[in-house]
Amino acid sequence: MPRPFRVLATRAETADTTTLTMEPVDGTPLGFSAGQFTMIGSFGGSEAPISVTSSPAAGGPIEQTIRDMGGVTHALATAAPGDILTVRGPYGTGWNVTDGAGGDLVIVAGGIGLAPLRSALLEVLAARSGYRRVCLLYGARSPAEQVFRDDLARWGGGEGGVALDVTVDRADPGWPGRVGLVTNLIPGAEFDPARTLALVCGPEVMMRFVAAALTDADVPAGRIRVSLERNMKCGIGLCGHCQLRELFICTDGPVLPYDRVADLMALREL
Repeated sequence: MPRPFRVLATRAETADTTTLTMEPVDGTPLGFSAGQFTMIGSFGGSEAPISVTSSPAAGGPIEQTIRDMGGVTHALATAAPGDILTVRGPYGTGWNVTDGAGGDLVIVAGGIGLAPLRSALLEVLAARSGYRRVCLLYGARSPAEQVFRDDLARWGGGEGGVALDVTVDRADPGWPGRVGLVTNLIPGAEFDPARTLALVCGPEVMMRFVAAALTDADVPAGRIRVSLERNMKCGIGLCGHCQLRELFICTDGPVLPYDRVADLMALREL
């Protein structure tokens, strides 16, 4: 059953992307794992699957980042403080970042794909001493389309011990950083492939090329995890909208090991 959540604050990430901070009206915190999603809706409207972007260890209010892409997401992205939205979940599989404890964690994000990875990174930073090296490789179409820019500034300044590398497809005048695909950052990243857990989220074509670059760098395909996005409606594996051959992404995913979905991601969808 949906639970009512009150919008506490909103933060514009880009021209079309907003992060909502919400709290449950009944006061019971939403427990979730990094990488899981909820079905968020407005009263009288439909729902959309949105990943939780805040730390699973924080408790209290949660953050969810929404791109305004249609009628449903427009109603959510334009919600104002004090508005009440409905939340179901959490649903799906998580990143299970503790599987990488003691070794290296490589996070590769494209565009708004940083949103479901942010919760994983925040979880890792809360237990930073348990990981040898943490790398974040982030690509966006342009500097204006980067999300969580305040976080990127902190991490790029050395906070939390994150090795951050950022690139954009198209540079604006005055952009001082790299220009090119995020896959170009992988050869320069320092990690031990035998001890690496890699988390990848972004456009599907980007994830295919990133996974290929990571396997070329000798990271085992079973140690690469991707987050797949499909047209979810029920969130509990009943409606079939998110079916990908034998998989229901809302229950078997969205986070899946790359060796399990590599052949499915290689198929062109009609």
